Amino acid sequence: MDQVKPASPVDPNSGFNTLTKTFHSLRPPIHLPSEHTSISAAHYAFSLRFNSPWPDSLALINSSTGQRVSYSDFTRKTETLVSFLQSLIGLTKGDTAFVLSQNLIQVPILYFSLLSLGVVISPANPLSTEPEISTLIQICKPVIAFATSSSAHKLQNTSLRFKTILIDSPEFDSMMTSPIQKQDRVEVSQSDLAAILYSSGTTGRVKGVLLTHRNLLAPVSGSYAQRTERESPAVLLYTMPYFHAFGFSYSLKSVAVSETVVIMERFDLRKMLRAVEEFRVTHVVLTPPVVVMMTKSDITDGYDLSSLEEVVCGGATLAKDVISVFTAKFPSVVVVQCYGLTESLAVSRTWGPEESVHWGATGKLSGGFEAKIVNPDIGGALAPGKQGELWIRGPTIMKGYVGDPEANTATLVADGWLRTGDLCYIDEEGFLFVVDRLKELIKYNGYQVAPAELENLLQSHPEIVDAAVIPKIEVRKHLTRRHAPVRRTTLPQVLPPTAETWLLRSSHHHHGSLRRHHIFHLTKFGDHMTSHALPRAGDISGEILHPDPRACSVFSLPNLKTTTIVASMPPVLSSISEQNQLWLPCHPVPSPISRHPTLKTKFNAIALSPMSFLVAARSASCYEDEFVCYCGLP
Repeated sequence: MDQVKPASPVDPNSGFNTLTKTFHSLRPPIHLPSEHTSISAAHYAFSLRFNSPWPDSLALINSSTGQRVSYSDFTRKTETLVSFLQSLIGLTKGDTAFVLSQNLIQVPILYFSLLSLGVVISPANPLSTEPEISTLIQICKPVIAFATSSSAHKLQNTSLRFKTILIDSPEFDSMMTSPIQKQDRVEVSQSDLAAILYSSGTTGRVKGVLLTHRNLLAPVSGSYAQRTERESPAVLLYTMPYFHAFGFSYSLKSVAVSETVVIMERFDLRKMLRAVEEFRVTHVVLTPPVVVMMTKSDITDGYDLSSLEEVVCGGATLAKDVISVFTAKFPSVVVVQCYGLTESLAVSRTWGPEESVHWGATGKLSGGFEAKIVNPDIGGALAPGKQGELWIRGPTIMKGYVGDPEANTATLVADGWLRTGDLCYIDEEGFLFVVDRLKELIKYNGYQVAPAELENLLQSHPEIVDAAVIPKIEVRKHLTRRHAPVRRTTLPQVLPPTAETWLLRSSHHHHGSLRRHHIFHLTKFGDHMTSHALPRAGDISGEILHPDPRACSVFSLPNLKTTTIVASMPPVLSSISEQNQLWLPCHPVPSPISRHPTLKTKFNAIALSPMSFLVAARSASCYEDEFVCYCGLP
């Protein structure tokens, strides 16, 4: 008699294991070389490209100069540079190289050369200050630095075993082209360290993330397995920096799948649109603010974007309403959302038009990954649809942080799990949704309010370009009776007349996060629509830099005819004299907002700097206001 196999505890739709409370990847398994096989991440990418249907297609294009590098040139330059760095410079396996450069054609060639030698790459933002760079140098302890003519001066006080090499110099060009006798190939183990990238993790303090060659192999293998057949190579426009984990891992992926990469040294939206048109770009990686900008402005008018097939968006959440308007405006473009960390590289992404319609989702777990959604207050894994901290386990999880046992203990937990610090949920179909960073959550009367959720709601309004939400510090307890109420003034309106009604009506569809007692102060940033009206992270994420409410102050400026309240971050505070500082209480209107559907909130605006916030001088409810909302309007 045939035995009946017991039912699997893993739900085939969500990947959720009811016994272990763990979500499993629904993707095909990734096929990596045996762990004992000696192969560098660079050689692995080259080995996958060996089967390309385009043996000598274009590898790199400089969007500014039009300079082109074919894959045969790319391979030849890499091999020549490897020989030069090994024989004439003296770099050996295990050394660390610090790279301080904007996006240049030379950077991926340098990366492949260093990885082939077993040299650890530690790239950094060239816009970093000298003190910041000094901190990074202390973390990674390099023996050599590669910089550009515009960034090298920041390394002049750095002591290195070898000199700093300028990669935008004729000398470096010679290193990639001068014939030198080839050296023996270096045996690089997959467990060897490949890179030290930088992350603030969950604490805000910069840390060096240790990634091995095998960590880098896994996302390359996953992308290669998911590639689709094409008549010609995909043309990918690099807007993300090579020093970022996204750009770093993509430099390997692009070679493996034979993509033609169009490189932008510095991001500029109009130049990006021009590059899409000129080089017939098919794929582009963008941050949410840029997608919002393309959606809500006419800046794309006049450009031929017909070649564009896919926009990849990651780093921060993209509102469903924004995706809806974007896809209506560009119906032939698929919006791909993805999720990852420096500490884990790619964790999930949507693949193909079918998955892209799950607006707001960052896709399904990548091959080889497992996840848990853990209650951040009491612990314990949660079922599909429940919000909690995302824990992940898989082949790309970092080795750890450099010299930081405290951070390692807090982030890397038992059995290979990594705590992401992100509030997420996985639905019944296995799609991952990122709600917000746990450290950004606003706790109010037992509720956990996610700023990103409210920001997305505000951004969905057609007349709002950008928005940020931070908690409001209650200052009324520290005030005396001599602090008079703020005088109301008749000034330009901030939101359309029906915006308050729209805000409350829309809140019913957003998990109840926005309630009648969540009243907003409104802010305007200048007179011009801009994708960077709000202060955002300088990396690929484009995350809003929420100011610490404890570092904000409120001012009354006597040189203005009407009262203006200015809440600004510390860089702006230094430009305002102490004598002008005045803490002012909020005085709510004596009737609820529901009785005033066309109430207009107004203020007088003054532009101090891109980091300044101009706050409305009144709230519009009889309830205590708990949040400050900054809106950038056209």
